[in-house]
Amino acid sequence: MIDWKDEYKRRLRSIDEAVATVKSNDDIVVAMCASEPQGLMGALHKRAGSVENVKVFSCLTLKPYDFFMKPEMKGIFELNSWFHTAGIREVVKKGYGTATYVPNMLHRAATDRMYARRPDVFMGACTPPDRHGNVYLAMSLTYEKDVLENAGRVILEVNEKMPRVFGDTLVNVRDVDIFVENTQEVPEMPGAQPGEVDMLIGSHIAELVEDGSTIQLGIGGIPNAVALSLKDKRDLGVHTEMFVDSMMDLYEMGVLTNRKKGFMKDRAVTTFCMGSKRLYDWIDDNPVVEFHRGKWVNDPCVVRQNTRMVSINTCLSVDLTGQVASESLGPVQYSGTGGQTDTAVGAVEGLDGLGKSIIACYSTAKGGTISTITPLLAEGSAVTLHRSNVDFVVTENGIASLRGRSVRERAKALIAIAHPDHRKDLAERAKALDIL
Repeated sequence: MIDWKDEYKRRLRSIDEAVATVKSNDDIVVAMCASEPQGLMGALHKRAGSVENVKVFSCLTLKPYDFFMKPEMKGIFELNSWFHTAGIREVVKKGYGTATYVPNMLHRAATDRMYARRPDVFMGACTPPDRHGNVYLAMSLTYEKDVLENAGRVILEVNEKMPRVFGDTLVNVRDVDIFVENTQEVPEMPGAQPGEVDMLIGSHIAELVEDGSTIQLGIGGIPNAVALSLKDKRDLGVHTEMFVDSMMDLYEMGVLTNRKKGFMKDRAVTTFCMGSKRLYDWIDDNPVVEFHRGKWVNDPCVVRQNTRMVSINTCLSVDLTGQVASESLGPVQYSGTGGQTDTAVGAVEGLDGLGKSIIACYSTAKGGTISTITPLLAEGSAVTLHRSNVDFVVTENGIASLRGRSVRERAKALIAIAHPDHRKDLAERAKALDIL
């Protein structure tokens, strides 16, 4: 019999030795968020001078790594981002030519990438091996497991502080080409403290969430306010792409029980987790939370099987016909599509006919000078959610119900929840455009 411990030792390398296997023209896919292999990504730039045209595919990149933040890396490395963060926005704005955006729907991120080209390398983070010789991908299965199974080489960064989580996260030692060991604190993203406007939006959204609903919720001031506003609900369930602190809080309050779910009952289903250390300690060996592949969790055909599914997402702007822009400011890519369309479509198409999709936003931006409810989207804006799939839009000023409504009805409803300072101008513009 082959001893897995011997196999692990045989595959063990230093970070520099692992990075040295990267070749010119490689496509490298790295795990996202808390599963980001930070030791490996922090060393990639050392291959400059030895390689060229290496593409690194990442989502929600957490750190400003040298391989794409330095202008001299142009032509050597290119970060291909499924979801932009601050560092990526900076290098794009400066015109370094070291980063670009990859249009995608979250549930198709892996399959679409492999359709374009089989990845040469997968890099991710994992737990140490258990007594059976299995490691666990821990914090994200959004695209990681699918890519790992199809990549030419698999390199995993072992972190003793990674929690072990349940679901489709197991990988055997023999299925990994190279291990590196890099124990560090798991990257955190503590929840934003909701402000007064967030709480107003949260209270409006809570009106739409019934007892026994299954929710999808993101991170930030508005989602945290929603969680606080749901504290008096009963028997909520979770089916979400991202598991965050507010969901743990709802579970500990007894609000989130998962017992009324008609699908995956008694378990909170997610595809990745990002939050505080307290959250990571809570999910460690906790069978209440199960991680599954993004292509399944976010498939609208799967989402629609949940009971009273409520998808709650945020956006940057909404035009008077209901088109939702959540990822770009005009032609400038700000974030990414993520799973917004996946869960919104799945919710409104719920098999029980009781699902809801909610898009939330502040009514103004830039200190109240700009209305986020607009006659037309800014030129070049990416439409994240097609107007035919929009259900409810919520601001601090109220709720606009758009599903099944005409353009004229939508415009009236959206103007009513716009900031009072902008309503007159919106009405005049709507009339000039023959919307009203």
